[in-house]
Amino acid sequence: MSILYDEQQQAIARESRRVLAARMDKARLLALIERTGEYDRAFWDTAIAQGWTALAVPEAHGGLGLGLVELGLVAQAAGAETAGAPFLTSNYGAVRALLASGDAQLQARWLPRIAAGEVVVAVALAEGTAQLPPRPACVLADGRLSGAKPGVTAGLAADLAVVWCLHEGRPALALAELAGATRQAVDSFDNGRLFADLTFAGAPAMLLLDGEPARAAALDLLARMAVVTAHEQLGGAEALLFIARDYANERKAFGQPIGAFQSVKHRIAELYGLVEIARANCIHAAARAGEQGGEGDFLRAAAAARLSATEAYDTAARDTVQIHGGIGVTWEGGLHLHMRRARSLAIEQGNTLFWEDLLAAELSGAGA
Repeated sequence: MSILYDEQQQAIARESRRVLAARMDKARLLALIERTGEYDRAFWDTAIAQGWTALAVPEAHGGLGLGLVELGLVAQAAGAETAGAPFLTSNYGAVRALLASGDAQLQARWLPRIAAGEVVVAVALAEGTAQLPPRPACVLADGRLSGAKPGVTAGLAADLAVVWCLHEGRPALALAELAGATRQAVDSFDNGRLFADLTFAGAPAMLLLDGEPARAAALDLLARMAVVTAHEQLGGAEALLFIARDYANERKAFGQPIGAFQSVKHRIAELYGLVEIARANCIHAAARAGEQGGEGDFLRAAAAARLSATEAYDTAARDTVQIHGGIGVTWEGGLHLHMRRARSLAIEQGNTLFWEDLLAAELSGAGA
């Protein structure tokens, strides 16, 4: 596949940016920061109305049959506006888990509802610092799930969860109904991500995969979700680049725009380089997804996208605040929306250390 966007993909990018720019409200997002358990319902309603929830769902199940490239473009637009709901990413992970399971009944039951935006699914893989623990604490037995998953993104609002667990002594992926689970809200610096500690005490659950196929599917869906998140980080970093550039051209000190000073102009130029490196890696990773025989290549590309996008967004959030000086830390300025989102996204789907280790293992051949 070409790593250049075709006309259809460019149209998706333009339209998603236009729609979100018109409908996002900074005051609404600022208010949501301090409300545990709330999310940007206006964004989610827009996503459903625009058909973004159906982008990566096969046409046979009511979706649009598109892929990671198109979903990434929408995520990039959402990142630019710090849209406050994580469901596009987590629902995509659930779609990949259901497709990997090969269970036609489960797919027919849930995929159309995911495409329509009727259900929200969380993906609960990690425990502590382990993104895919070899012996997960959750156990699936006789159609019931027991155990706990800490800090699950979207956990407060999800109807279902794809859970990394044990089944008959082997690692497995299960689809659990959260009506039978206890949720404990995790108060964070970005409450729109809806973090929750989930405790299962015999919650109804269905086996998707176990053994080595489960591990391969879990790693694949984790990498795909990481690429979506990398696009979201890229969108935020690019938006901050433009904000910093515009402010540097308008704000004056000692009779000239502050962008004329080397300490400012060099910082913006370096940020431009980080954004473009992240963009190239995101495009490459999305293009590699699903290619025959390219599983290892995709993992390496996903790790590179995740690492470069995290660096770009973190750096952009920090430098843009510094370029704005005192006004950058005011509540009304709103730059902390990006600062908080950058920190939240940096730890979802595995932190930098996890992806560095995975990339090193893949490059050295140890990943096999």
